[in-house]
Amino acid sequence: MRKRLLTAAILVATAMAATAQSYETRYERPVHDVMNDVARRFGVRFKFDGNVDTVGKRLTYADFRVRPYSLEMTLDNICKHFDWNWWKQSGNLYKIKLYEYPRRHEQEGKMMLDYLSSLYHNKAEWEARRDTLRREVRQRLELDAFLDSCVLLKDKRGNIVRDKQGRPERPVTLSKIRKHDGYTTQNICIELTPGQHLFGTIYASTKKGKHALIVCPDGHWPMRYRKDEQQRLGTLARMGAACVDFDLYGWGESAQEVGAEAHHTSRAHVYQAACGYILLDWMLSHRNDIDTQRVGVMGGSGGGTHTVLLSLLDERVTASAPVVHLASHFDGGCPCESGKPVQLSGGGTCEPELAAVMAPKPMLIVSDGGDWTSSVPTLEFPFLQRIYAFYNAKDRVRNVHLPNERHDFKENKRQAVYDFFIDVFALDRAMLDESKIEIEPDEALKSLYK
Repeated sequence: MRKRLLTAAILVATAMAATAQSYETRYERPVHDVMNDVARRFGVRFKFDGNVDTVGKRLTYADFRVRPYSLEMTLDNICKHFDWNWWKQSGNLYKIKLYEYPRRHEQEGKMMLDYLSSLYHNKAEWEARRDTLRREVRQRLELDAFLDSCVLLKDKRGNIVRDKQGRPERPVTLSKIRKHDGYTTQNICIELTPGQHLFGTIYASTKKGKHALIVCPDGHWPMRYRKDEQQRLGTLARMGAACVDFDLYGWGESAQEVGAEAHHTSRAHVYQAACGYILLDWMLSHRNDIDTQRVGVMGGSGGGTHTVLLSLLDERVTASAPVVHLASHFDGGCPCESGKPVQLSGGGTCEPELAAVMAPKPMLIVSDGGDWTSSVPTLEFPFLQRIYAFYNAKDRVRNVHLPNERHDFKENKRQAVYDFFIDVFALDRAMLDESKIEIEPDEALKSLYK
């Protein structure tokens, strides 16, 4: 009797479910139940990001969204209904997250590169596209409006102070020079907009003569005062370069002025781009030890985004090295990288195409197997090589891929950068010795400005 009652109950429940699944109910089901069914069907697990709320949500035409031959298409059909997206993590684990406009799947990156490649088939067609990108990126970034709003140095009478070339000067504060083994450090502070400053440090070679300049935008690792950044910039300086880095907007000393939340705004995008642009310009116009024919940009992660951006914005850059950054399917996950719609330039673009604006100047792409740059050797690098081939300069773009490493700027990435700049800027390899770098305390690298 008990068995028959249980069977009857199951039949009733099945019948009720079947009744509920109709055109009139739009075949609605709780999304949580649907995802559980999909997990069982395909033998996978789902992890929901903390911002994804499934409580009380129902999915219309639920079972019709399932594609028995494709988990990915099934997830697309379900996630897009709620403005979610899915990402394969490892093994059979998939993460469900809110839609992110700067992040796409690798296959979408391939489709974008294939589309972009169809737009130009020779040097002339590419250069027409390149010029469009340069113009539109600058416009969408609103860089010129920002530069026009920047503070200029004035004398006691209120007149704008100008340099020997007649260009307006900016309010700049420099610390005393600190001497180390083969290089010096000096802090620089430039007032950009009223009450907001660029904070950075110059690492310069003590060798006589002209030095290569390398501007170093920072990424989202713990502050620019950290050990590996001092090692990297100090080592390049010992080998014969002058390097300069700067705080992210809303990080380090900048956070004391604008608060940490300011970093997660579109203003951070244009502000950090302006920092690199203004530092490059100041170093070239105010230091007599800079070789204007050897001007590089180099940064990792979010610093790689701004390496690409500065290389595009300023044609005086002669070599570029974005590290653990470049991907056709990721524009940078922070508003300081994608707060302004530069990726919509030219009817739609992506980081590899923006990087290609450097062609045929030397460029190094450092990638690894543990982040979004894992696709570089098979996807982004061949795309760049094709454009460099328009100039018969395919060998001027390089890729150092580290398949067993993750998202960082550790020894092997730094070594790749050293090798690149030794080659293209004729730096002195005999001075390559990170143990000679004096790691200064955080406070020493901060500006005199309070």
